[in-house]
This record gives sequence, C-alpha cells and structure tokens, in this order.
Amino acid sequence: MQLLFYIQSYTNLPEGSIQNTIKLLNEDCTVPFISRYRKEATGNLDEVQIGEIVKFKEQFEALSKRKESILKSLSEQNELTQELQTKIEQSKNLTELEDLYLPYKKKRKTKAEKARANGLEPLAKLIMSTNTHDIQNTVKRFLNKEVKTTEEAFEGAKHIISEWVNERIDVRNYLRNQLEKFSTITTKVNKKKETEESALKFKDYFDWSESLNRIPSHRLLAILRAENEGFIKFNIETDKERALDYINSRVIKTKNRVCANLIEDATRDAYKRLLYPSLSNEAIQNAKEIADKKAINVFAKNLKQLLLGAPLGESNVLGIDPGFRTGCKLVCLDKNGNLKHNETIYPHPPQNKSSEAIDLIIELCKKFNIEAIAIGNGTASRETEALVKQIQFNIDIKVFVVSEAGASIYSASKIAREEFPNHDVTVRGAISIGRRLQDPLSELVKTDPKSIGVGQYQHDVDQKNLKKELDAVVEHCVNAVGVNINTASKSLLSYVSGLGEKLAENIVNHRSENGAFKSRKEILKVARLGNKAYEQAAAFLKIKEAKNPLDNSAVHPESYAIVKQMAKDLGVTEMSLVGNKNLLSKIKLENYCNNTVGLVTLKDIVKELEKPGLDVRESAKEFSFDENIKNLTDVIVGMELPGIVNNITNFGAFVDIGIKESGLIHVSNISETYVSDINEHISLHEKVKVKVIEVDVNRKRIQLKLLKN
Repeated sequence: MQLLFYIQSYTNLPEGSIQNTIKLLNEDCTVPFISRYRKEATGNLDEVQIGEIVKFKEQFEALSKRKESILKSLSEQNELTQELQTKIEQSKNLTELEDLYLPYKKKRKTKAEKARANGLEPLAKLIMSTNTHDIQNTVKRFLNKEVKTTEEAFEGAKHIISEWVNERIDVRNYLRNQLEKFSTITTKVNKKKETEESALKFKDYFDWSESLNRIPSHRLLAILRAENEGFIKFNIETDKERALDYINSRVIKTKNRVCANLIEDATRDAYKRLLYPSLSNEAIQNAKEIADKKAINVFAKNLKQLLLGAPLGESNVLGIDPGFRTGCKLVCLDKNGNLKHNETIYPHPPQNKSSEAIDLIIELCKKFNIEAIAIGNGTASRETEALVKQIQFNIDIKVFVVSEAGASIYSASKIAREEFPNHDVTVRGAISIGRRLQDPLSELVKTDPKSIGVGQYQHDVDQKNLKKELDAVVEHCVNAVGVNINTASKSLLSYVSGLGEKLAENIVNHRSENGAFKSRKEILKVARLGNKAYEQAAAFLKIKEAKNPLDNSAVHPESYAIVKQMAKDLGVTEMSLVGNKNLLSKIKLENYCNNTVGLVTLKDIVKELEKPGLDVRESAKEFSFDENIKNLTDVIVGMELPGIVNNITNFGAFVDIGIKESGLIHVSNISETYVSDINEHISLHEKVKVKVIEVDVNRKRIQLKLLKN
C-alpha cells in the first residue's frame, strides 16, 4: 500500500495537495510554514488539514515498520507463504496486522504448546475433521507416558482447538464488533474503601451501568481513575451465549456429536480464557483512546484560547501575588516585562497594615510610571482588589484580576531560576502574574500546559499524545501571533517554526553579545542557524522599528522582491506602500504571478501590507465581580452574577464568580437548544452573566445557568 493512497483513504484530500505536502514535510518544512507560505503547493490547505496528513503519514510509517518486522520474523521461522505475505502487505491497520501474525507469534509455555509437545495436535485435527467417525477408539492411539487417559488426551486436544479458535480472524472480528457496539460497562464499589473521604468524588460510580459505545469521555476516564485508585471494580459485559453460538456456527463442521461436543467445550474455553479477556481489554483500551482523544481535544481548544488571550501590550505593570499572613508580593515591571523593583505589603489580617500598603502602592506607581495593576486570583484576591480599587491615583491606572493557575509551577521551575536566580519563588510568582497581563502567550509558554488547569482528566490520558497535541497548539499560537526577536525569551523562541531549544538559546546569546537585531538578514549571523532554519523561521520573527518595515510584518523575506517590484511599478517607495490602502488597491496582482507564487500568496502579501505587524489578539479589558460575593456562603440561589469562564470540559463550563469555588454551567444549562460542541457557545476567558440555580455548601459546588448578555 502506498503512502498517498493510505492518507487519501482517511482524509479525502486532493492527491496533488497530499503529494506536495509530503514532499515539503520530507524537506523538513514545518506545519506553520507550509500552511502560511506554501499555499500554492498545498492547494491552500490549512494547519488542521496539514496536521492530518502528518498524523496519517506517521501512522503509515509505523505500520510499514511493523510489517517489515513481522515479515522478517515469519521468514526466519520459514512460515512466510506468498499468500500470507500478500495479506500482510495489504493490511490497513495494526489490529488486522497483529491478527495475521498471532498464530506465529512466539508464545510463552501455554496449555496448547504442552499438548502439542505431547503429540496431541493430530488428534485435535481429527476432532475438527468433517469425516471423523469413531473418535472414542481413535483417541487411544494418542495415549503415552505423558498422556495416560483418554480424558487427558481430549483435554489436551481441546486446548489446541481453543488456541485455533482464538487465532481465527473472523471470530476475533465478530467478538470485537459485539464488544464495541453492544457491550455494557458496569461498576461496583469496593466496600473496604467506600467510606474514605477521597472516595466521595466517585460516589456516582459506586453502582453504575452504561453502554460502552455511548459513555461520554469524561465519565469513562472518571471510572478508570476510580478503578485505578481502588474505589471500584468495573467489568465489560456482552451477550456470551450469542457470541458462542456464532463461534460454534463458524467452527463446528463435523456431524459427529462427540466431536461437536468437544469443540463446543473448546470454544467455551477459548471464549473464557483467551478471547474475552484479550478482546474486552482491547475494547476498553479502544474506548479509552477515543475518550483520550476527546479529552485532549478539549484541552487543546482551551489551551489555544488561553494562549491567544487578550494582552495588555507594552505597559508598565505592577504585579501583585496576594496573601494574608505572608503578605502580598509586589513587583514593578517595565514595558518589556523586566523586573525593576519588588516589595512585600501586609494590608490584610493578621497585620492589617492597609494604610501603609496603600501609601507604598501609590509611591511605586508614581516612581515606575505604572499604567496597570495585575492581581492574582488566588487567596486574598478579592480583598486585595478591593484595597487597590479604593486608591485615588493621580492618573488612570487599570486594575485586572489575572489567573495565577500554574504560576507556582513556573516560579519553582528551572526556567524561572535561570531568569531570576537572586529571587525566591514568591517574587517569581508575582512577576509571572504581571507578565501574564502584558502578554499571556509569552509567559504561559514557560509553563507545562498540564499545570495551567484548563482541561479534564489531563493526568489520565495518554501523556505522549497529550504532549504532542499541546506542543502543536503552542507552536500554532506562537507562529500565528509572531515573535519580537529582540524581547522574546528562549522558551517563546523555541516554538518558532524551524528553531527549537538550541537555536532559540543561540539567538538569545547572540542578542546578549551583539545587541538587538536590526534586520532579518542579521538572523543568519546566529551560530548554527542555516538557510533552512532561516527559511522556516524568518517571517515569524519580527523586528520593531527596523529600517525595512517588512521586517516587522508577516511577509516572508523570499517575497520582498515582489513587494519591491510592486512599489517600482507604482512609482513609489516600498515604505509608501505600507499601510496605504489606496495605493495597494491599484496593484494588479495577476501581473506578479509566476510558477511558485499565485494569487493566494499575493493576496496575503497585500493584506499584510495594509496592517503590518497587526496582533491577531484582542486587547485586555477590565472586569469587575459582584462586590457582595466574598465567599461561598454569600452565593444564593436565584442570584444573577458576572463571571469569567476559567475552564471548559465536555460536560460543561466552569466560571469564576470571584470566590475560591468556581461554579459549573452544565452543558444542559448552556443553551435552550441541544449543544453538540460546547465551544460553539462559550469560550475560555469569556466574560459571562450567570444565574445561580443550586448551591451545595457541604460539597462546595455551585450550579449555574448561562444568561444571554
């Protein structure tokens, strides 16, 4: 099977688009680069479509590698026939491939292997034969010092038949189908642990039953976690007798009743000992893979929205990590996020030095020209926000409450220690809070996405697949926004198309030794950054106030000559084109098409020239919670409250209403109509209005309903 046909069978994308994308991938081009700057070659495929090609290309390569390994093994065993080789080469997935290989797999010492060693395989073949007659007398020929009775001989033969039944592809596929479509997952509580406090969160699953193919991903992952922690046991149930009837109908060909009974015994043994344990486990693993995929997809969507959250931009910021007993950590950051000053204030109990705190905040805001204040949303957040908002500043200073999820992880990380070796974790945490307001993307890339807390069961899903998907999301976001090469951290630069950690480090070192980059051409002077890396990365690296305005745009350097020719044909300078819609509208794009550059790319160039360096993200806006809500006991059914969406799952959205406990808008309370995709109705960090419909103080749960703004 060819790679092209394999990918096409799963994606239905045009043949030429797939071929050209594969060629570009083999040339070490990245997904962001291909989707943005090779649109003519791919037929204008987007990042999602190219990502699908990458996924199925990797699947095909893994399948091909496994085929080679199996063919080699069969050849060494002298078991490889032309028919078997053809079946293996034509197999379309790993399950089909492993079924073909199953009869030849090297096995540990099994009952069937022992029976074969005792010379009972010919007896098993006779029992299965359609023309078997006097099996009761025939079996005596197989008695020996290892097999002393006819019962032992029949038992050994049945073990061999059981193994044959287990290896039949038609039987395995039938049972797979039954388990996939008609099985039920049932749970029972572990009586020894049901009273433990940590078991209460799994109370719904102490006695549960649901169709395996209909169970929502979050519920299956919850059941698997509960089972893993020992609170419940689960089982996969299907119609056993129906399955046995099918197997017997396929296996039993003899009309000899004794032989038929022996085969029925063997199929029942095969089902109980070999088929069901293996395939039910396979079914739960397949169901988990589907659940993982859905959970990872939710996480990826949340992460994308979080990373592309509205930045305040280049402003001097006062960051506050609030606290009671240990005080509030203050940091003053300049427009580029550099630390200028740090201090601790104690405005809350037990010290209650609020007047001193207010005086210091006013002094620092004046000294460092503070334009905005970022307050972490953890402990003492509401009290600190109230304190700050009562201050009468001489200028308009905006106040924001910022999510500090994952800030503690960052503050104790190697990256934070390298950035601020002379400051402790509390100062680093406050810095991260302030920087998150300035530019969420630049700061959040330093933290493991799993620690940011925007997803469901992220620690239960396949970690390799999760990391791969989340890394792709971060890469997409970084390249969609672009990076200021003169201020970006090593962490941010490492996600730029074509770079990676080592080249990112080399860029930072070059910047430290030689000063700011003045043009994109200077990027080629970075150690070990060759032409290929430059081709992939250059257009995503922006240089503000560069002599050539295109260096601060998403126009690729390979297209600079086209822009130059456009300006020349209009009788103006390149600088005159930038931002001049009137001049740009006069350009006849058809005149600049060639073998590699078409109208799609040319339109992108003109669009970028209209607003070069434009940030695709919205700007940060202030938000206020209800001042009357300070803790859970203040929340009353019927209240209508403002809130910010701080997490989205398949079963609903969690909303921060200004207290420690987030409220849940169950998916059934998102809209008056059926919700198939929650992300179509609500987004992360969206400012919403909600109605309180239930409060459970003991379980610390708040149920909400989304109101239309």
